Amino acid sequence: MVKKVMLLCLFVALSLMVAGCQEKPQPDDRLQEYVDLWNKEKFDEMFKDYITSSTKDTYKKEDFVTRYKDIYKDLEVKDVKISFKKPEQEVDWDKETKAEFPVSISFKTLAGEVSYKKDVTLTKEKKDDNENWFVNWDPSFILPDMEKGDKVGVESISAKRGEILDRNQQPLAINGEALEIGIVPQKFSEGNMNELISLLDVTKEYIEKQLNQSWVKPEHFVPIKKLSLNEEALASKIVEIPGLGYRTVPARQYPYGEATAHLTGYIGKIDAEKLEKLKDKGYTAQSFLGVSGSEEVYEDQLRGKDGQRIYLKKKDTDEAVTVVEQPVQDGKNISLTIDAEMQKKIYDQMKDEAGTAAAINPQTGEALALVSTPAYDPNEFVLGISSEKYKQLTDDPKKPMRNRIPLAYSPGSTMKGITASVGLKSGKLDPDKIYDIKGKTWKKDESWGNYKVVRVFDNESRVDLESALKFSDNIYFARVGLEMGADTFIAGLKDFGFGEEIPMSYPIYKSQVSNDGSISKEVQLADSAFGQGEVLMSIVHLASAYGSIIHDGTMMEPRLLKDEEQKVWKKDLLSKEQVDMMKTNLRKVVTEGIAGKASVEGKAIAGKTGTAEIKSEQGTTGTENGLFVSYDQNDPSMVLAMLLEDVQDAGGSTHTVQVAKKFYDSWK
Repeated sequence: MVKKVMLLCLFVALSLMVAGCQEKPQPDDRLQEYVDLWNKEKFDEMFKDYITSSTKDTYKKEDFVTRYKDIYKDLEVKDVKISFKKPEQEVDWDKETKAEFPVSISFKTLAGEVSYKKDVTLTKEKKDDNENWFVNWDPSFILPDMEKGDKVGVESISAKRGEILDRNQQPLAINGEALEIGIVPQKFSEGNMNELISLLDVTKEYIEKQLNQSWVKPEHFVPIKKLSLNEEALASKIVEIPGLGYRTVPARQYPYGEATAHLTGYIGKIDAEKLEKLKDKGYTAQSFLGVSGSEEVYEDQLRGKDGQRIYLKKKDTDEAVTVVEQPVQDGKNISLTIDAEMQKKIYDQMKDEAGTAAAINPQTGEALALVSTPAYDPNEFVLGISSEKYKQLTDDPKKPMRNRIPLAYSPGSTMKGITASVGLKSGKLDPDKIYDIKGKTWKKDESWGNYKVVRVFDNESRVDLESALKFSDNIYFARVGLEMGADTFIAGLKDFGFGEEIPMSYPIYKSQVSNDGSISKEVQLADSAFGQGEVLMSIVHLASAYGSIIHDGTMMEPRLLKDEEQKVWKKDLLSKEQVDMMKTNLRKVVTEGIAGKASVEGKAIAGKTGTAEIKSEQGTTGTENGLFVSYDQNDPSMVLAMLLEDVQDAGGSTHTVQVAKKFYDSWK
């Protein structure tokens, strides 16, 4: 019995010793645990195990957990970083009932970074017979200076989109205004529906869809359609209908309309597919962005960044106290190298036909005009084009929605100027060598089978380079190509930029020697040398290539932005002597050759015509594209390359020559 009592006493003594040796909870350790949970956004555990009883009497779980979660979600809070420093000197916390530590709080929001310091007080409390430290909490732990009853607000300040201007600061795409027509449902009579449909060119189904949106109330103004400011007469007529009204709203404007449509493009509301790709760049379901043309190409420069402000609306005073603010950043205006009036003049001559044109300054590489016809009015797209009008555009056989500026076409006989340059530079073309050519057809030998090279004119049988250029002799250039050889020909075209990316910020298709970059057959080499075969060039590259002849053998990089650096793309393509010879020959194409209709009083027009035949095989008929590359030798600050499609019934390339002449006549 005595032994049992002794053992019991020993057990009790040991228990007391163990209890006495156990570490009591320390406030800095408790706060570290709380901070770790906060960084992980474990709000339920924070509230359940670490908050003082007095705090829980004042704030319910939803005031803590739900508010944290909702605010963090709505403000797009991320990268939460909470930290504190433990005291450097040891404190005997057993004797204390309160402890205070400075805590650093930072996180990122949709309006920028929030960073502040807060003193956190922990109180010693006994719960379930255990003593521990608990956090005295209030709403300022969520946002600085936040108090019970405060509401959190977010304000968005829309950024202005940058404007697009021409080289003379003429507006190409600007932030203007439009008239927005709307219906107040409680004042509108169904009996006026047909009149409204007729005036606005919209369907009844569309109007009903707008009126049946979930937010609409009888007294609301419901937007139906936007009109341009110059349609104020129509707007005034519409608002005579009871229940109709209009207001002025911001709208993108394109003052030159169709003339610059494919150059500028237009903006539109972001679709779901693009939003998924761009949501990390700050785009939302309400964002507008460039859909095509320069609006799309230079989106990153034109697009601004909306300002955001997070604020607290104080319970007692309704005062708005800013928590964090991201200032609005308006988009940048960009100036293009384009001369808008030149662009319009060229467009006016081409607008009824399918085609494209590029005017390039050969000394600087600046694009003075980039035209694609036919076109559409970009203003109709930003205001809201009707389905019927859109269908007309897409069904039009001339394809006005197609941007032809970047496309690569067969250069036809305009290729002969480049072939001649390659031959001269390589030393394999003697410009004085006479080729005896009889008749309109020629083939090298019987290995060509039934294939023959055909020339248009047979007025000369003794043909040198000058004559071949003046009368666009296919047989001459086929023979020059064969004598040059495929390797020399291809190497020369590569010197001219074939097969490489066009160094222009506005995307342009690469030019090609052939589909696979090689020429393996004599017939293909012969065809390619006079601009048929599989050779393809964009109108921009064609203008730039001829620019090298004008600019003494140097081809500049084509550029569209005024602030882009002027750069040489290719140099030493021709010697000074060869350049002078080519200039003389190009002038004679107009004064003595097949481009006589390009003559303009007061100007010394020089250039090269081209007809590209689009057909399945020799001997069949097909369509033709007519080309003309030209410049005024009295003012060689611009080379104009123009291509018109389907000219076979309009006179071939001569028709393109006549259209170019009309431009030169009008451009003083």
